[in-house]
Amino acid sequence: MLRQLHIQNFAIIEEITIDFSEGLQVITGETGAGKSIIAGALSLVLGERADTSILKRRDQKAVVEASFRAFHLKDVEKFLIEEELDREQELVLRREISANGKSRAFVNDTPVNLDQLRRLCSMLVDLHQQFDILSLGEAGFQLAVVDALAANATLLCQYHALFQQLQQSRVQLEHLKGRQAAADRENDYHKFLFNELEEAGLKENEFEEAEILLKRQSHSEAIKTVLTGIYFNLMLSDQPLVQQIRLSGQQLEPFRAYHEKFPEILQRLSSVHIEMQDLASEIEMVNEDIQYDAALIEKLNERIHTGYKLFKKHGVTTTVGLIELRNQLQNKLFESLNIAEEIHAKEKVVESLVKETTGVAHNLTVNRKAQIRGLEEKVNALLKKVGMPNARIRVTCSATILNEQGMDYIEFLFDANKSDRFEPLKKVASGGELSRLMLCIKSLVAQSMDMPTLLFDEIDSGISGEAARQVGIILKELSCKRQVICITHQPQIAGKGDAHFYVFKELQGDAINTKIRLLNREERIVTIAKMLSGEKPTAAAMENARELVN
Repeated sequence: MLRQLHIQNFAIIEEITIDFSEGLQVITGETGAGKSIIAGALSLVLGERADTSILKRRDQKAVVEASFRAFHLKDVEKFLIEEELDREQELVLRREISANGKSRAFVNDTPVNLDQLRRLCSMLVDLHQQFDILSLGEAGFQLAVVDALAANATLLCQYHALFQQLQQSRVQLEHLKGRQAAADRENDYHKFLFNELEEAGLKENEFEEAEILLKRQSHSEAIKTVLTGIYFNLMLSDQPLVQQIRLSGQQLEPFRAYHEKFPEILQRLSSVHIEMQDLASEIEMVNEDIQYDAALIEKLNERIHTGYKLFKKHGVTTTVGLIELRNQLQNKLFESLNIAEEIHAKEKVVESLVKETTGVAHNLTVNRKAQIRGLEEKVNALLKKVGMPNARIRVTCSATILNEQGMDYIEFLFDANKSDRFEPLKKVASGGELSRLMLCIKSLVAQSMDMPTLLFDEIDSGISGEAARQVGIILKELSCKRQVICITHQPQIAGKGDAHFYVFKELQGDAINTKIRLLNREERIVTIAKMLSGEKPTAAAMENARELVN
């Protein structure tokens, strides 16, 4: 429950502190005294947007601080843990608006953003202001009402998780189908290019080696002539080089001991002799290996022509580049096959999720339909109590495609005059009718929700007499299990309060300030009497007021 509200430098409020208690908290005062400003200040601390226009003094910041007793609320406890916020016996929310328009929000003195503040406050206070009745005509609100009465919270959590999985799987499936379509458009071309490269039977460095072999074949006669000449000089001439080097060593050998360099020279001559013999043998072998082959030359020319054509076509310069391209094309073709398998698997996942989600949605539908008749009867009975004896509400539930809330479209239809012509609320209900209808619905929904504080700002607009008394009774019943704060002009409602706050204006210097104070029993009687008969209440009004308070 809301324990305390502190407001500073807000609109016409200099500074006030209100200490609330349990039960029905009534706030009254003259028109323009600032009653709704208090509700506006509370909405600010609950996360509404604000600007510098709310500042009473432009050189100071506005501060609104609300203290809640909420340690018993499991959802609040879970939120504080998830958001890593301090958990205290008392929950303190503060909102500050500086002179430059900058806004800051705090939960237990820890800075938070507005989204965090709004989510937390949605678990603490339901703020019903005059403009709030517009939500009554919205399909989302109407569905939420039925779900609250049907206690669908757990089932909805299960459904939302499944529906989210379904949506994600559908997006993934569409992405795979897009990839498949793109692959299909390119597959024929990729397959043609791959087959061409595959049929070419490429081997690493093949074309580079073929070019070298072609050049050798083309110059084979000249190469053999040179090799034959070298071999002849080394081994077969009148004075072969190999023989001359061997003879040189033999001639120097007798003088080996006559100089310290001779043994090294003899060793080197021997090594050269052996090397030149090996060289001559290698040249002879290579010379025999090189043979002119016209058929091979033709074959090499054809192969190299194939290579040049592929190089030019694919913009590469090496055989390795062609092999890499072939492998890439092969991977793309495999990927296309894999996508088809992934699509098939994902379609099964989507099919399974649709079946499971539809099953949970069906359960939601059953629960919702089970509440409709009772909702109509209870609301229609309450409408009579609040001064609308001819008004009736009808709730329809029609099937839709699976969406975030199930597969139902809930609509509240309204007939104000027993005409049997039920129309959508927003088309036919007046502001006063909507206001009282909202009270009736919220009084039912509140019994199904763990909402510790309900605030009604002038819910009694446009009613009086017995209707106002019945509204007071409804609010009183609501306050038995939760805190209800009601800003009202009706004495019948004010008389039902467990605590009665009076809002008034006070002239301080040249400025008018809004003040508020908690009335004692006698002050309440006088205030309610004035609400009944004017500034100077009659004895009858005083007696009537005493009766209302009693």
